[in-house]
Amino acid sequence: MSEETINAAAAGTWKLGDLTVNRLGFGAMRLTGSAAFDLGTPSDRERSIAVLRRAVDLGVNHIDTAAFYFSRLRSANELINRALAPYPDDLVIATKVGPGRDPSGEWLPFARPDQLRGQVEENLRQLGRDHLDLVYLRQPGLDSIAEHFGALAELREAGLIRHLGISNVRPGHLAQAQAIAPVVSVQNLYGVGATRSRGQLRTCGEQGIAFVPFFAIAGEGRDQGASGTDRQEVLAVARAHGATSAQVRLAWTLQQGPHVLAIPGTGNPDHLTENVAAATLRLTDEEMARLDALSDAG
Repeated sequence: MSEETINAAAAGTWKLGDLTVNRLGFGAMRLTGSAAFDLGTPSDRERSIAVLRRAVDLGVNHIDTAAFYFSRLRSANELINRALAPYPDDLVIATKVGPGRDPSGEWLPFARPDQLRGQVEENLRQLGRDHLDLVYLRQPGLDSIAEHFGALAELREAGLIRHLGISNVRPGHLAQAQAIAPVVSVQNLYGVGATRSRGQLRTCGEQGIAFVPFFAIAGEGRDQGASGTDRQEVLAVARAHGATSAQVRLAWTLQQGPHVLAIPGTGNPDHLTENVAAATLRLTDEEMARLDALSDAG
């Protein structure tokens, strides 16, 4: 496939509330050269900016970010602002609050409800927006998210946020949030070999809510990324399609349901093109069953 024919739109679309996005999007975490919760070696700024602009050229119109994605030199939000502002009309930027960092970069595990407005305003400043398209409450293991989600619902009523989502949640959290305000999207760890959130994926599909796996390529590797070795079953499917194992994992993710969105992240322009090319990869029923069995066993 030539680069001229690669486009994220090939994966189909989904609506986040009233915002239509291509199901294959982009995650901004890797742009800072760091894992989600650790400061790493900063990536090359101009290269990261080029990756973002190339992503939009390839049809990506859904970017997932957070104010706490940053190295000691730069933030993912700043890179997005620099690369893409003034923003395309169809671009949807989703961000997360809850965890945070102080000005020196020290990790703050979780905000109090009264601190969430400050985090929302920080995202607004960094992105150069007057409102945020979608804000996720990312929680660290609370029994109840009602108080925190209620604080975000108030900011939605005030016009600072358009739509709300929840991230890293337990099964009961969706109902808790929905009792307060509409939820358009749920983010959880999900991928080949990491399917503990299968019930939540199913519930979201039944209710018409987007399910957005994080670490869809890395799976249980999480922040550390995909391992240098992959399961033989994944590699066999990749060989059959002349694809990479990452592309197979993305295709498997997108074939979990029409409401499932993929947000693979990278700071490498070649990997970006490969990831977007996965929008056209269709696995057979037999291949899906083989990978499903892997997940059930893993």
